[in-house]
Amino acid sequence: METIFLFEIMGTAMLILMGAGVVANAILAGTKGLGGGWLLINFGWGLGVFAGVYVAYGSGAHINPAVTVGLMTSGAEEFAPGIAATVPHMFAYFAAQLIGAFIGAVLAWLAYKKHFDAETDAGKILGVFSTGPEKRAYGWNVVTEVIGTYVLVLLVLMFGETPSELGPLAVALVVVGIGASIGGPTGYAINPARDLGPRIAHALLPIGNKGSSDWAYSWVPIVGPILGAILAGTTVQVLPLLS
Repeated sequence: METIFLFEIMGTAMLILMGAGVVANAILAGTKGLGGGWLLINFGWGLGVFAGVYVAYGSGAHINPAVTVGLMTSGAEEFAPGIAATVPHMFAYFAAQLIGAFIGAVLAWLAYKKHFDAETDAGKILGVFSTGPEKRAYGWNVVTEVIGTYVLVLLVLMFGETPSELGPLAVALVVVGIGASIGGPTGYAINPARDLGPRIAHALLPIGNKGSSDWAYSWVPIVGPILGAILAGTTVQVLPLLS
């Protein structure tokens, strides 16, 4: 359990440091990457996943509660001992991922401290830390997150069953693809810890002009990814019955 906790904290912190960092570089006042655009952000997040998965190798590199839920739903061996062993195991992952995400967000803030100080747009400041919808319609925002997370978790589960030498690069490329194709409506959280940990950091950090942390939306990037993960895990369970 201690191994899971340490590696998941480190891997998730690396993911958020690089992911929030690329957003900060693309949108905050006075950065060298200002105006880099959506594809820069997509590739930065993909490479953040690549790095985070390698760092978290010792825990199975979930770095995402949705991946943990998908694996549990699919009947993966690591969650096979039964409910008494599975629930504490699962919540160890969740806690470590949330802590790691918070740490990664704080590190990204430290790296861009002077640019946060110079930024006057509260929306851009929040956008470094957490996701938000372009059109606020909570039901449809959940649908978008369900679809994006379903794609991610289904492919992660399928990679585990098929021969591939790509390793973490395969997952990184999927994340880039999801961002480029499905990420427009909500900013593709597809990871509850990725959104909640940095949102808490945004609320607590002493950032001028930061405005609201938008807690009214915060449930969407939790519920949507969890539902998408359950659907993906169920799909993997059903597929062998159809063959």
